[in-house]
Amino acid sequence: MENLKELLEKSNKIYLENHENKVWFGRCIFLSWYCKLGTCKFCYRSTQKSRIHDEKNARRSLSSILIEALISKKLNWKVEFLTGGYGIYETEDLVNITKLVSEVYGEKIWLNLGAIKEEDLKKFKPYIKGVVSSIETVNKDLHNKVCPDKNIEPYEEMFSYSKDLKKSITIVIGLGEKREDFDKLKEFIKKHRLDRITFYALKPVKGTPYVKGPSTEDYVWWIAKTRINFPKLQIIAGTTYNRASGKEANKDEIYLLMKAGVNALTKFPATKKFNTEAARDIEKQIKKSGREFTGTLTKMPEINWDKEIDNLNLDSKLKEDMKINIKQYIKRMGKE
Repeated sequence: MENLKELLEKSNKIYLENHENKVWFGRCIFLSWYCKLGTCKFCYRSTQKSRIHDEKNARRSLSSILIEALISKKLNWKVEFLTGGYGIYETEDLVNITKLVSEVYGEKIWLNLGAIKEEDLKKFKPYIKGVVSSIETVNKDLHNKVCPDKNIEPYEEMFSYSKDLKKSITIVIGLGEKREDFDKLKEFIKKHRLDRITFYALKPVKGTPYVKGPSTEDYVWWIAKTRINFPKLQIIAGTTYNRASGKEANKDEIYLLMKAGVNALTKFPATKKFNTEAARDIEKQIKKSGREFTGTLTKMPEINWDKEIDNLNLDSKLKEDMKINIKQYIKRMGKE
């Protein structure tokens, strides 16, 4: 087995030779907590499908979606991607939401909405910079077991006609993959000329077969190996509140992720856990690693939110809804 310390020394060196000595936070903006498939064995949505009788009730309000885009912009977070379960919106609705999120955030965004048909993808193109495929694992036997109704092939087909769009995948560590599977991942990245990859450490969800996430060593190993083999690739690593706080992982996991060569962190519930001890510890570990954190998870800047919303090119009713809802966000984020 490779020595983790030596592996991290190598991955950190490669990172610093190819990227700025910075790290950013990526905010995933979710559209719903329902999925028409709902059969991926590790996913929270698989535990909710039987409880939701009308999928329209599982949609988030448009104002809350746009508030997250605005907060991300003002706190210098990046929108990692816009995402949601299968079958929750019609394509035209998704295109409109994507357009509005892009306008509020001020730049094109990444899209993670399943395997989008070629004719539909053209409708999104004015507002997006890239597409994300939630592959989860490149071990096809394991994939068929864990995600029985979500084949890899349609995602690969989407990549084939994405043309000038950037391409990314998500991988979950802790599903039952083996380190020998890394060669399959390496082949997949090369085959599709990926620009980015997001790794997640499995978060055990009550009601699923999984009760434990991966060890810090395993999680960091996959990321460091990817950095060493793909020096220019943008790598994002997910961390949950429990992992960041040391409850389900090594208390230095964030520091080790920096050394493994990640460009960004994601998945941390930044609005719910803003300025908590875990959020402060993330920033401390980033600083300890020698990296500069370009955003903030702990300090709310002085912002006239009503004025920011008034400056948006939105209809008056939507602006009023946003002004009401954003007060709840800011109150929650300031309670610590």
